[in-house]
Amino acid sequence: MSECTHDCSTCSASCSSRNEPESLLAKPHELSHIRKIIGVCSGKGGVGKSMVTSLLAVLAQRQGLKVGILDADITGPSIPRAFGLKEKAAGSDQGIFPVRSATGIDVMSLNLLLENDTDPVVWRGPVIAGAVGQFWTDVIWGDKDILFIDMPPGTGDVMLTVCQTIPVDALILVTTPQELVEMIVEKAIKMAGMMDIPVMGLVENMSYIACPDCNRHIEVFGASRVEEMASRYNIPLTARLPIDPKLTGGVDKGMIELFNGSWLDAIADAIYDLPAKKA
Repeated sequence: MSECTHDCSTCSASCSSRNEPESLLAKPHELSHIRKIIGVCSGKGGVGKSMVTSLLAVLAQRQGLKVGILDADITGPSIPRAFGLKEKAAGSDQGIFPVRSATGIDVMSLNLLLENDTDPVVWRGPVIAGAVGQFWTDVIWGDKDILFIDMPPGTGDVMLTVCQTIPVDALILVTTPQELVEMIVEKAIKMAGMMDIPVMGLVENMSYIACPDCNRHIEVFGASRVEEMASRYNIPLTARLPIDPKLTGGVDKGMIELFNGSWLDAIADAIYDLPAKKA
């Protein structure tokens, strides 16, 4: 055997040096068949990421799609509250069953497993990431057109786990008008680039208040920067969500499925038209 020159172009041998890196993607439960996976994330907490996830899921369900939400925000799970879910998730020898909302959206969240909604989750990062992995591999999602993943804030263990182990088709990023938030969200945009996952939309939450008398938009947190940021990073779609007491009240009352508003329609339509990569 000749000595290795570390130049694969001149060698026909098959060795570990020329093998492709092993994929880290995990298979979903054998009874899960999911066609599109959309992650909703931010670089910072408190920007309304879970609300955007919920709104997009409701819009997809209104389009006649079979929809699920995987709540990956383990330490701050709020999706069940938005949908008014009180029932706890059940399981069998086959796996865990998500809880279905009033209009038919399947949800899996740690709060659906805890005895009390307010019990804290005092876990270290690897354990949290492991729980998210189990929501993908052990939950029986059934036949779904779209699975939305509500990511935790930041670019830590959980987002890395999701991006590496779940075949996410695209990301929606949520921000607010403040420059500080914009800086942190840019970290998430750059991480998405490192993971080779496209960012298809940028949503600016708390973008303005619509005056009830004249409907003038009052930008309480400063001028919108969403178009500028989207242009800088070639993000094709943007949306602006107002500060709307009716919307936040609907979330607090668990009635998100009754919301009225066209703010996210363009992004929802683009998700609908996104080609399904998975069988």
